[in-house]
Amino acid sequence: MGMTFAQKALARASGKESVEIGEIVNAKVDTAMMDDILGPRIQIADGLKDLGVSVWDPSKVVVISDHYTPPCEIKQAEAVHFTRAWSEQEGVAYYEYAGPCHQVLAEHCYDLPGTLIVGTDSHTCMSGSFGAFGTGIGSTEMLGVLATGEIWLKVPESYKVEWNGDLQPGVFAKDMVLYDCGRIGHSGATYKALEYCGSTICSLQMDERMAISNMAVEMGAKIGYIPPDCKTAAYLESHGCQKKYEMLYPDEDAVYERCYETDASKLVPQVACPHHVDNIHPVDEVSGEALTQVYIGSCTGGRISDLRTAARVLKNRHKAPGLRFLVSPASMEVYRQALKEGILDILTEAGAVIVAPSCGLCLGAHTGILAGGESCISTSNRNFLGRMGSKDAKVYLGSAATVAASAIEGCIADPRPYFD
Repeated sequence: MGMTFAQKALARASGKESVEIGEIVNAKVDTAMMDDILGPRIQIADGLKDLGVSVWDPSKVVVISDHYTPPCEIKQAEAVHFTRAWSEQEGVAYYEYAGPCHQVLAEHCYDLPGTLIVGTDSHTCMSGSFGAFGTGIGSTEMLGVLATGEIWLKVPESYKVEWNGDLQPGVFAKDMVLYDCGRIGHSGATYKALEYCGSTICSLQMDERMAISNMAVEMGAKIGYIPPDCKTAAYLESHGCQKKYEMLYPDEDAVYERCYETDASKLVPQVACPHHVDNIHPVDEVSGEALTQVYIGSCTGGRISDLRTAARVLKNRHKAPGLRFLVSPASMEVYRQALKEGILDILTEAGAVIVAPSCGLCLGAHTGILAGGESCISTSNRNFLGRMGSKDAKVYLGSAATVAASAIEGCIADPRPYFD
């Protein structure tokens, strides 16, 4: 009987020829990532001192301050200060004001096919877009990883999620993963491995694949794997990757707990409605819902392809009167590229305010949070109650195209007419 990707990745990490589904393995970690909100200052720095040990291998640890940058209050500033100082003391790689951690991992070639990547952020599953076993863990688990370089993991069951066909103009990868959230449910894949495949997936560029893997955890999944290919290798090469890696693929006779098949040509733009990521509706069912703010950004929807899409919709157009329009490029690299291509000019001429690459607004920490009674459509990954500010606010999720069209019309809008 063949093995799934999850089995192969955890067999490799645990030094075994094969592993069984449900087996507990002691796996060696290739990369351990921490952020400023659940990183060294939460149990980890003191825990290492109490254990009397140092970081097992500083070359395999990366710390990224992204949730609290730029800080808006003393507590946040102190958290970033502590994170920076600890990282320098331990001699680990450190990034600040570079952008959300998952985008930074990708751009700096930490996301390598076949590797085991753990991070103190649930969306570490985005590393799966490179064919890695990437998953989020808690601070206590990270303490154990930093002390030993290893972690216990249960080999998960896998769901095969197959997409075939061509997407309609105005429909994007974000719509695909929102559709999956709707049919699988917010806990429908808890501790499962999602393995994406099919002609649609193969046709997607790396930016779009990242959006899909990023939201695997919104279905409860442990990982969101996409098979690596020449596009994966080209991305890594273009970002200066010098490391060796092994591309792992599921066997043809691998066994899956569930299989989903979808014709991409029939998909229409999708919107997640308050207050659950799986409260999914076709855009025409919610068109006209009033908005006070629109947001393009985050580790899910602020990449260069998202900004290009938004600029295509917004060129020579302007946001609706009275609407707040915020754009946060997913990283400084994306910011510079958008600046070079003139995208930021188009967006600002349309009425957008460009803010720092950061997680701030996505989790309601700073940079544009919502007041009671307000509503926003965002390219980010979560719309939980109170996620982006007041618990009396409403958050919708959509693609960059849907958000851009909504900015023009001042309410949730179908982006497809802008692609005719």
